[in-house]
Amino acid sequence: MDTKIFDIEKLNLKEKEKAIYEASQAIKSGELVIFPTETVYGIGADGLNYEAVSNIYKAKGRPSDNPLILHVCDLDMVRDVTDCDLGVLEKLAKAFWPGPFTAVLKKSEKVPLITTGGLDTVAVRIPDNDIAVELIRKSGTPIAAPSANISGKPSPTKPEHVIHDMSGKVKIILCGDKCRVGIESTIIDLTNEEPMILRPGIISATQISKVIGRTVAMDAAASIKNRESENDVNPKAPGMKYKHYAPSAQMIILQGKRSDVEREITEIKKQRESQGEKVGVILFEENDFENAARELFSKLRKMDDDGVDLILAGALDEKDEIGFAVMNRMLKSAGYNVREV
Repeated sequence: MDTKIFDIEKLNLKEKEKAIYEASQAIKSGELVIFPTETVYGIGADGLNYEAVSNIYKAKGRPSDNPLILHVCDLDMVRDVTDCDLGVLEKLAKAFWPGPFTAVLKKSEKVPLITTGGLDTVAVRIPDNDIAVELIRKSGTPIAAPSANISGKPSPTKPEHVIHDMSGKVKIILCGDKCRVGIESTIIDLTNEEPMILRPGIISATQISKVIGRTVAMDAAASIKNRESENDVNPKAPGMKYKHYAPSAQMIILQGKRSDVEREITEIKKQRESQGEKVGVILFEENDFENAARELFSKLRKMDDDGVDLILAGALDEKDEIGFAVMNRMLKSAGYNVREV
């Protein structure tokens, strides 16, 4: 398939509108379109079109029981794809939409089971990106859009990432800026009496609790560190099962006192390089959690581009809620290969 690529940031207003309109017509025709969001780039299709959604799974090589998120442009579109009262969600939407926040609700009959991974629930969010929202609005349908990468590989946060992974597999790529958040949205399940975070993100449990005035639980799978146990999870949201975000190289996370971690990284790097291996290091500044979120996937992809044999990464403080969210991705990237120092 020939892929048409639009560099939206270099187009004038009229050209930009034409590009997004062309992409919306592709969505309406059941084609795949890649577009930017504030979190990561998404590979989108009409979320109510069975065949179109099935093509997302094929393009990514994604397991069919891994649910997709429906990206919508307003609450009216949410009401169209859900079958429940939106009382709590309306409070959360006012606080966090548009933004990196996803709600899991009971689905309506309009949503095909292929979109929800066979579940009777549906995940929805309004992205905080003008290109994404305008594409959804012009398409006139919710757009199912997981990250636009080969399944299991680091999520794409730059235009060159999606061009590398998906050129020839989709009809159109809309290239915008580098994604400013860098990790996927927080996902919260609102289908039970106790709201529960299924996937941590930049929007924290503390922030959510303040809005709704009650405690928010954390699903065990969100912080699980045992790969074998994780395989028993029945995923209600993306990222709860399967190895994710993995670079080609072996990756080891070093956890402990900062000075000990730095010393261990230096020693391992020296030893492995003496054996002829190429070693990459990911060591974020302490407490710079938002930057870690923004840069993690990009750094992992850079390691692949550089052809490293081993990645040594310093663990983040999981007591911080953003640090916890980034560590959730780092653990999956490393296949839960953690070494205490």
